[in-house]
Amino acid sequence: MIDTHVIKPLTPETFPAWQALADKHNGVWGGCYCSYFHSDTADTVKSEYPRVEFKERLVHEGVAHAALVFDGDDAIAWCQFGSPEELPNIYHRKQYDAGEPNPGPWRITCFFVDRDHRRSGVAYEALEGALQLIAQAGGGEVVSFPNELVEGKRTSSSFLHNGTRAMFEKAGFTFERHIGTSKTVMRKTIAASA
Repeated sequence: MIDTHVIKPLTPETFPAWQALADKHNGVWGGCYCSYFHSDTADTVKSEYPRVEFKERLVHEGVAHAALVFDGDDAIAWCQFGSPEELPNIYHRKQYDAGEPNPGPWRITCFFVDRDHRRSGVAYEALEGALQLIAQAGGGEVVSFPNELVEGKRTSSSFLHNGTRAMFEKAGFTFERHIGTSKTVMRKTIAASA
């Protein structure tokens, strides 16, 4: 991790910094505000709120998790994680579910890095931060769905919403299988921290 960067969890206190990063990028991916993978909760129906307000409500309910990378007072990246119940809307879900008899307690679904900090290792910092927060929450198996890059083909980092297979391999994840044309299923078991 870069010495000046600090990992903080997404909480009501850090939400304004998270929102400032999302707002800087027009809500991220057309105004998603990192809400795509979430679904309704008992208290909040997604269709009844603007995306940013929906996300904020989930943070206050304690059902939206992310590791935020801070550079001073500014959030410059995040890695979203949570339980399958919190993040049910994954790409190629039918194909994933067909090969998953026993889903793990955690999944990682989304990264976002400030355009001014891309290709500098910040996404990896966010991933490591998410794994630390998962360890603090009791650990367990973590599943994610990073992209498999085509060798020799340049892919804009802005399209890699779930990171790359190589980044997850660097973090100790094991490749399991492909889903869709470019997604993979990778997993790692995280020990609970003391």
